[in-house]
Formats: sequence, C-alpha cells, structure tokens
Amino acid sequence: FGVSLSTNEKVLTEFFTLFPATLELALAGMLFAIVIGVPSGVVAAVKRGSIFDQALMGFAVTGFSMPIFWWGLLLIMLVSEGLGWTPVSGRIDMIQYYFEPVTGFMLIDAALSDQKGAFWSALHHLVLPMIVLGTVPLAVIARMTRSSMLEVLSEDYVRTARAKGLSETVVLFRHVLKNAMIPILTGVVVAIPFLFIGGLITESFFGIPGLGSYTIDAINSQDFAVVRSMVFIGSLLYIAGLLLTDISYTLVDPRVRLR
Repeated sequence: FGVSLSTNEKVLTEFFTLFPATLELALAGMLFAIVIGVPSGVVAAVKRGSIFDQALMGFAVTGFSMPIFWWGLLLIMLVSEGLGWTPVSGRIDMIQYYFEPVTGFMLIDAALSDQKGAFWSALHHLVLPMIVLGTVPLAVIARMTRSSMLEVLSEDYVRTARAKGLSETVVLFRHVLKNAMIPILTGVVVAIPFLFIGGLITESFFGIPGLGSYTIDAINSQDFAVVRSMVFIGSLLYIAGLLLTDISYTLVDPRVRLR
C-alpha cells in the first residue's frame, strides 16, 4: 500500500484509523436511504398512477440527478446557517466533550464516555451529512422497490392470497415484499459506490476526518501512493459488498440456495 508522503505513515495504518468515521457515515446514509426508500417505493407501487406516486418518483429522479456538492451546500445554507437546526461541521462538539477514541465510531465512543449529552451531540452532527450522503441511494432504492413491487403484484399467487381473504398488510409484506427483495437488495448494492464516491465530497463539506477527506487531501498534495491505495481499497470493498449481497440472496429467497 505504500507510505503517505504527507504524514510519512503507512497508508494501511491510516486507513484503519480513518475507516470507522467513513463507515459510520456510510452506514447512517444507507440506513436513512433504506428506512425512507423502501416504504416510499411500496406505497408508490400500491398507489400506482396516483398523485403520490408521480410526486414520489419525481422526487426520486430529482434526488438521483442532484449533484451532491450542490445539495450539501444548499442544506448547510438552509438548515445549519438559516434555521440553526444542525451543526455545520465536525463529528461532535469538541469544546464541550472530549474523550479518547475506543472504537473509532463516534456514536459508540460518545455513548461509552458516560459524558452527559455526548451521544446526542454526535448524533446531531451526523444528521445532515447522513441526509446529504443518503439522498442518491434513497432515490435508487425507492425506484427499485417500486418497479420490483409492481412486478410481483401482478403474480397469480398474490391474487390467490387476496382471494383467500388475507388482509392487505399480510399480502403486501409477507407475500409481495418478501418476494421482491432480490431486486431491492441489488438496488442497495448499486447504491454502495455512491456512498463511497459521495463520501469524498460529503466528508470534505462537513469536516469529517474520514477516508474521503484523506483522499481529497492526497489528491490536492499529489500523494499518489495514497490515491492508488484508496482506489484499490474501494474496489475491494465494492467486491465484498457484491459477495455479501449474493450470500444474502440465499437467506431471502430459498430458490437460489445452493444444494
């Protein structure tokens, strides 16, 4: 992996130091995208052709097409500067709280510190970067969920389940959504590159000391050993995500299990 010219440290050592911050932000962004995107796609499929469906898909296309740097600046101006709801940068209020890192994940370390208000401060700092980073994956997941749900809703076994008198909730979540999960999982994997690519910009905007800021600084200082290492590591993480998704297919759909 080489040695960083700027810090004279091994790139792999700095990777393990900075990776928890990037992973925490990526997981938060993905959680935001899944929690909002999947229910939105389900509702859009059930209410196909309605004003809600058209508005939701319009928002999804807008979110997918929106440049992250513009969306981040807009939210900082409106939410942080204008309304004062969230901090502008950082992972926690360093003036009020200080503790030695244990895991590198700020939410966990803040909770373990037993300092009153530290966890909520860390969570407060994470909200806006999470929304900015999770917008594009949210749009991808919402569209994939809608199209997958519409395909399954037309199947014969769904009409049979309704004819047997099952409630619409049972039909949707036990029969339709469960069988639509494979394309949704594919949508989640497709969104993984956006998390790492978007993390480069998001971390720089919000002053988060993770791999994104580290890579941007390396590019600006022409530290090619770091840039090559980050590209290689990013490729490995993406391949690992594909592998985990293939494994999860066997848990969701028994038809694809190996015999």
